[in-house]
Amino acid sequence: MQLYSASLTDYKRLITKEVKVGDLILGNGQPIRIQTMTTTDTMDTMATVEQSIRCIEAGAELVRITAPSKKEAENLQLIKNELRRRGYHTPLVADIHFTPNAAEIAARIIEKVRVNPGNYVDKKKFEQIDYTDLEYAEEIERIRERFTPLVKICREYGTAMRIGTNHGSLSDRIMSRYGDTPMGMVESAMEFLRISRGENYHNIVLSMKSSNPQVMVQAYRMLIQTMFNEFGEIYPLHLGVTEAGDGEDGRIKSAIGIGSLLEDGIGDTIRVSLTEDPEFEIPVCRDLVKRYDRYADGSVSGRVPAIDTGTLKYSPFEYRRRNSFVVDNIGGKQVPVVISDLSKIEKITPSDLSGIGYRYDAATDKWVIGDAAADYIFTGHQLLDFALPGTLKVIVYPATWEKAADSTKYLPIFQDSGYARADVKSGRMNFVMVDCFNDDRNINNFTFLDQLANDPTVVICLSSSNINALQSVRRMFVELLDREIRNPVVLMTDSNWQTPDEHLIHFAAETGALFLDGFGDGLCLGYAAGSKLENMQVTGRTYLPVKDVYQFTNNTAFSILQATRTRISKTEYISCPSCGRTLFDLQETTAKIRAVTNHLKGVKIAIMGCIVNGPGEMADADFGYVGSGPGKITLYKGKEVVKRNVDSEVAVDELIKLLKENEAWVHPSPAG
Repeated sequence: MQLYSASLTDYKRLITKEVKVGDLILGNGQPIRIQTMTTTDTMDTMATVEQSIRCIEAGAELVRITAPSKKEAENLQLIKNELRRRGYHTPLVADIHFTPNAAEIAARIIEKVRVNPGNYVDKKKFEQIDYTDLEYAEEIERIRERFTPLVKICREYGTAMRIGTNHGSLSDRIMSRYGDTPMGMVESAMEFLRISRGENYHNIVLSMKSSNPQVMVQAYRMLIQTMFNEFGEIYPLHLGVTEAGDGEDGRIKSAIGIGSLLEDGIGDTIRVSLTEDPEFEIPVCRDLVKRYDRYADGSVSGRVPAIDTGTLKYSPFEYRRRNSFVVDNIGGKQVPVVISDLSKIEKITPSDLSGIGYRYDAATDKWVIGDAAADYIFTGHQLLDFALPGTLKVIVYPATWEKAADSTKYLPIFQDSGYARADVKSGRMNFVMVDCFNDDRNINNFTFLDQLANDPTVVICLSSSNINALQSVRRMFVELLDREIRNPVVLMTDSNWQTPDEHLIHFAAETGALFLDGFGDGLCLGYAAGSKLENMQVTGRTYLPVKDVYQFTNNTAFSILQATRTRISKTEYISCPSCGRTLFDLQETTAKIRAVTNHLKGVKIAIMGCIVNGPGEMADADFGYVGSGPGKITLYKGKEVVKRNVDSEVAVDELIKLLKENEAWVHPSPAG
């Protein structure tokens, strides 16, 4: 067992215990299963049945339904009967939070129950912060007494269980000993898993969900290591990012969290939680999962040199940015830069820069620069015939650079071996491309790195044309660490996929995991020959109103940096996907709040459908907008209630007032 993954250099599925959910098998190398959750009122039997059918026909292999109380749990029988009558036998999952008796009812009816160990027995009251060892042990015994009846029912009825920890709903007991940490999340699940194993019940799946991909990924890695060290085996894992939001931001955040783990062979079932109708989650899940069909023939195995995990010089369980020196504005403690590839534009004009954050106003002869403006552009062989805005610089091939009149605005980019042989180089900044482990030359021979090592002008640009690109680039970072090479590094990732969703997922999964591990001082996204990007209709709705590929890749790059918390360029929304507990139109309200707050750079706003798990799951937010009753909203600052029972018709205005009162509001600029 190597840390948390079967291999850090090859794609290999992590082997987990086999679990049955009805007739569906999870774990032990079975296909990665796709699931979603209904958003209808569970008491509306026919609406829930119809939505479940839409999800099943879209490809859902499990359908989760909320059961917050006994009456909803009992109604699961009617829902199940109607689905079976219509010929649908997809396993159903009851989503339980605070109500053990609802879980015990549901476990006798449907194939799986999901419990949250943070609030299944506990309620967060913050009445006791410090626990002695004796008090802690007494709490564990209290949980055992309340939880064991459900375990026995599940064992008797052959019902599966997901022990699903949420970052934002850890109990007071866990918070007192571990704090609001990934390790606290792990221990929260392990308490319940130990009780289950003590009852000889093993039909269990676990999850470690957070709205922060960094916390989520660390928690899953810790859980795997903890289970293996304690039990010598690993239970199947359900992957998901809570409250990811909607649109491209929701997809990118999910792809970073889920994709970072899938890339390492981790995960037996997934759900992408979007603030959209649940059937729209399924295509995103399918796009994530199908990436790993590429490894079916095992052709990449052994190509990348193995990593000695015993001497690993970074921790995959905590974020610590790789130590690099500064070359101009890249490296050190500076935020990662974004490079936009414009090389496929035959003749670049000022208007072409509008999609990457620079809008030229001809009337005033001035540039308006946005928060998500690229720091560099790559033009290949092309020199521009107009003055560049602000601090924007141009990267070109060496022969073109030698022709440039302004060597401060134009910078050369070399192939790794070409840099060593070049007679003319920039005295201030040189970009050097390395295709990691793509041929025999640099599989075991790293002399080319020694030629770049610690050259104060060199920014290394890492990419890999291998199928296992993430592992290949990560292996090169390990080599840089081992050789104490501190040059800043830009991640360069091309996509061979076709649709916007596929591109988003590819870019986010391949680069997100590296940024989460502290690797990367910049990002450049591009397209390989044969890929395409265009406006699309996805399941009947317009998904990405993209004017051109450059705007799309630039926005995607900044969204990846935002989701990995490495560069903040816009407002962040933590928005739940809705369920039968939701007390207002979540999609409409999210759009309304986004429309009036999307200029608040760096502010995190949570929009949660109900009071049941909203306050817990929005733990990472600065401000919260939470349904507290029909037509009523409770507003939060952090975890503190500020205004209760606000009428929903004026709640958005009251949220703006709250932002102003806390000096988090700025007026939007005329430029928009």
